[in-house]
Amino acid sequence: MTGGAAAAPPGRGAAFSWCLFDFANSGYPTVVATFVFSAYVTKAVAATPEAGTAAWGYAMGASGLLIALLAPIFGAVADHSGRRKPWLGLFSLLCVASTALMWTIRPDPAFLLAALVLAALSNAAFEIGGVFYNAMLPDVTTPERMGRLSGWAWGLGYAGGLACLVIALLALVQADPPPFGLDKAAAEPVRATLVLVALWFVVFGWPLFAFVPERPTGRVLALGAAARGAIDSLKGLPALFRGDPRLGWFLLARMLYTEGLNTLFAFGGIYAAGTFDMGFDQIIVFGIGLNITAGLGAFAFGWIDDWLGSPRTIVVGLIGLIGFCVAVLLVEDTAWFVGLALTMGIFFGPVQAASRTHIARVAPPDRRGELFGLFALTGKISAFAGPLAVGLATDLSGSQRLGMATVVVFLVAGLGLLVKTRAPRG
Repeated sequence: MTGGAAAAPPGRGAAFSWCLFDFANSGYPTVVATFVFSAYVTKAVAATPEAGTAAWGYAMGASGLLIALLAPIFGAVADHSGRRKPWLGLFSLLCVASTALMWTIRPDPAFLLAALVLAALSNAAFEIGGVFYNAMLPDVTTPERMGRLSGWAWGLGYAGGLACLVIALLALVQADPPPFGLDKAAAEPVRATLVLVALWFVVFGWPLFAFVPERPTGRVLALGAAARGAIDSLKGLPALFRGDPRLGWFLLARMLYTEGLNTLFAFGGIYAAGTFDMGFDQIIVFGIGLNITAGLGAFAFGWIDDWLGSPRTIVVGLIGLIGFCVAVLLVEDTAWFVGLALTMGIFFGPVQAASRTHIARVAPPDRRGELFGLFALTGKISAFAGPLAVGLATDLSGSQRLGMATVVVFLVAGLGLLVKTRAPRG
């Protein structure tokens, strides 16, 4: 290990600031990708919900391909340049700017293309920024406490998404009259939630840059040399996987089950709006409930992660997700849908947090960004597949329910491959 990686981790203030960044950026996937903007685009901007669902799926697929191409390269560059915070800051600002610009999207099919472009770009910036954020986990805690801190951060993220949704609901969407003279006929209270998300990211994200120290990897190079070194390093990945085949199998399994998770997040609000005819305010309340159960699950499973090990924690979470996902797709009553979906939310956080913890534990310190780049790659290299499957199935069948059923296939395939790896405890 390098001297920087071997040094004692910083104090609780740095660890809390790192966790708070999850609180800051979680408004984006909650409001933009899952519950509000995605539903707004498909229900109010697109000509029909079915056409909007298909178009949103294609846009998220294109965004996933962009992430797959760029994340491993930028992760390796960060390792070779010895710095991660500047890259995290750059992609965070890109996400904030493109999210704020979504305010300009009016409820008119003429704005559909602009909405999809902004959504795809902001999603790519958000996910690539996560490469550098996740790679900082081992620098703010000890190995035996990584599961707890990762789970707590993910739980805090759900709390951030929850708080952002509550403010969006009470202060903007349901406010009567709307604040700041917002025009309901032009959907301005709904569109203003995008400005709220951008401000939320900035206000709660800055402590990481102020209080979490940069931990050099021991290979500090100029940008050009770092880029060349990153390419050479990526060429050596086959040798790394030959030395530890379980790492490669884990990343492949993660690619499959994350595809199912990402598709659930991307189309959850769309499914609620289209199949159960839930309004924007109902979707936000539904999202608040999901954030509560998901946050509780992430907090609780943090200890289980440190006890059983990350792979076993993921297996438990996937079994829960598959069972409740099947039940959610079968019910036709709105109350049953909401109750089963809220219970399913308990297993969202553990699967995501334990996946991050596993890579943080097994990654060599000087290749951490590179492997988290691959972590992002496996989360997005097939990101077109889930949305494309939902979009095509919805197009061909005319049913959102049948389109969403494709999610179960990805979850089951990932679980089967993960069990096959038989990873050891811890």
